[in-house]
Amino acid sequence: MTQTPPETGSTTAWSQDHRTPDPDPTRGEGPRSDWAAGGTLFAGVLMLVSGCLGVLNGIAAIAKDDVYSRIGDYVYAFDLTTWGWIHLIIGALVAVTGWGVLKDKDWARGAGIALGALYVVEYFLFLPYAPVWSLISIAIGVFVIWALATDHGRAPNPGAAKPA
Repeated sequence: MTQTPPETGSTTAWSQDHRTPDPDPTRGEGPRSDWAAGGTLFAGVLMLVSGCLGVLNGIAAIAKDDVYSRIGDYVYAFDLTTWGWIHLIIGALVAVTGWGVLKDKDWARGAGIALGALYVVEYFLFLPYAPVWSLISIAIGVFVIWALATDHGRAPNPGAAKPA
């Protein structure tokens, strides 16, 4: 069943009263916004969890555990203790930033994008040591970068102070 405009002599009054408003990209409205906002929440959780796992990976490597395989000649070969400290430091930074994303801190989005890029590079260089985990970590890093970069705006916080 189709709806026809009322007989008022002008169709513009009907169409303006019944049309949906255009989304405002500065407020994060529109079809992609809800999905991207959910992606941002998921990115925060992924950052928190993968950062904690990075800390645990770092501790395992520093303790010279036999979790990682030894490799032969590799351009970016570090000893496992060095990789352990790299994982420990970056993992702690990623976890703290993930907490910041979940708490909607202003600094967390930019820091999350930068750390996501660093995370991708870290695990690309770590590929020979743990190939499957490195590929999963690279995918997580790419998703985090995408989610934080595409969720531009949010609806204003009703409890926030209004600018004068």
